[in-house]
Amino acid sequence: MTYRVVWFKRDLRLHDHAALTHAAAQGPVLCLYIVEPDLWTQPDAALQHFEFVRESLTELDRDLQALGGSLQVRVGPAVQVLATLHAQAPFAELVAHEETGNAFTYERDLQVGAWCRSAGVGWAELPQFGVVRRLKSRNTWQARWEKQMAAPQAVLPELKFFESPESCGPESMSAPTGLQHNPDQRQRGGRRTGLETLHSFLDARALGYRGGISSPLSSPTACSRISTYLAYGCISMREVVQSTRAALDALPPQASRHRAGLVGFISRLYWHCHFIQKLESEPEIEWRNMHRGYDGLREDGWNDAHFAALTSARTGWPMVDACVVMLHETGWLNFRMRAMLVSVSAYPLWLDWRPVGHWLATQFLDYEPGIHWSQLQMQSGTTGINTTRVYNPIKQAQDHDPKGIFVRRWLPHMRRVPDTWLFEPWLMPPEVQRHCGLTVGSGPDDDIPLPVVDLAEATRLSKAALHERRAEPAVKAGKKAIVDKHASRKHGTGQQRDVFTRDSDTPRNSRRKAAKTTSPDTPPSKQLGFDF
Repeated sequence: MTYRVVWFKRDLRLHDHAALTHAAAQGPVLCLYIVEPDLWTQPDAALQHFEFVRESLTELDRDLQALGGSLQVRVGPAVQVLATLHAQAPFAELVAHEETGNAFTYERDLQVGAWCRSAGVGWAELPQFGVVRRLKSRNTWQARWEKQMAAPQAVLPELKFFESPESCGPESMSAPTGLQHNPDQRQRGGRRTGLETLHSFLDARALGYRGGISSPLSSPTACSRISTYLAYGCISMREVVQSTRAALDALPPQASRHRAGLVGFISRLYWHCHFIQKLESEPEIEWRNMHRGYDGLREDGWNDAHFAALTSARTGWPMVDACVVMLHETGWLNFRMRAMLVSVSAYPLWLDWRPVGHWLATQFLDYEPGIHWSQLQMQSGTTGINTTRVYNPIKQAQDHDPKGIFVRRWLPHMRRVPDTWLFEPWLMPPEVQRHCGLTVGSGPDDDIPLPVVDLAEATRLSKAALHERRAEPAVKAGKKAIVDKHASRKHGTGQQRDVFTRDSDTPRNSRRKAAKTTSPDTPPSKQLGFDF
């Protein structure tokens, strides 16, 4: 019997599944997930990712069983698994969604394509959201995104299944040896939970989106919280866009705050695909500077002590350390605080973005390679097309946690620190430390660590080093090619736009002027808005 293999990767759903719909229209299908041991040994993999995938696959298998089939799980290198399956029962075509993943998945897909050609097996890869493979010009990107999002969602025909005699389901999955980090408070996998999260946002939580997503206090409920479900394809980008637009259409005229939240959310959905497109167009930005003129800027100055202080929440800056603890305990952090962590690592700590990026990838449950590596480079100043973005962790605490609720929640010892010294505890006089029963110092047994560097001086030196490099003629000359390839375009004009140009700690009046031309929540029908 001729059949087709549908290879599930980061598309763990049945709804709006173009690959399964395409294959099922041709005849019987075998639904396959491959546990690739080498994938799970990559430096960006964590146990929380594996467990989220397993939970999602378990639900997917139940949904397939309700339709009379099942999900087959096999373990091994993808080419080896496919070759074995083909030897047991030859199949006509391998069908999957396009994947913009890490370097491993990029190389693996090339190997799979080569095997398919040698074995005479068809190899169909279908787009699943607004990322365009082999995009020739950014000028056409927005129109193609809109076309993809407006298209009808894929509807499954009646499914006929081909079952392998060696079929094993998700219950057979065991975590590869060595995988670590699975927070108790992380989100759980599965389409149903993803849909509940989406609709709770569209129906109610979007009211707090504008003004609520910057603060680490309000963001856990003000943000949509669907990023992980999008990253693993439990829900599709198209259904999210269409559901959001339907929710907007259903709002009464007086619901201005709710409307503003949903409009702002749609702008971030553009942003999501805009950044993944960068990695799709240039896979090398995962491991090398987008602008090669910045090669050697930080690589040779790696400081193990600085990195250890960051990853162990011992930098001495309470807001930074609290964010690291929250991220470690929950697998999630809001965008502004993520940007602050990268900024602190890149400037006062002067750490190269690649090792920091691998560590953060293991901490983020919603790790999405396309967004992740673009953001690491942008916040570190190595894209060559973005304004230097330096987040002062003391100012961020004062602006977004003025009463210290967030810091005291995640750093219990800070509950004994008086408000006066909460965000700069190293200034606390010795007599106050004794009264509070705390010690501030550089030793491993001190309750509160001293800052690893002088924030103002280290930031000044790092910015000077970056700007000196940026001023070099060769670096200036290399900017245009990056703008042409990666910068966003104004709606309908083809004009390049240098996105993310606002410094988060610039004076308020300067930010107000910038907002007139680069508002983050400009309705999509007028102009793309990717700034924050």
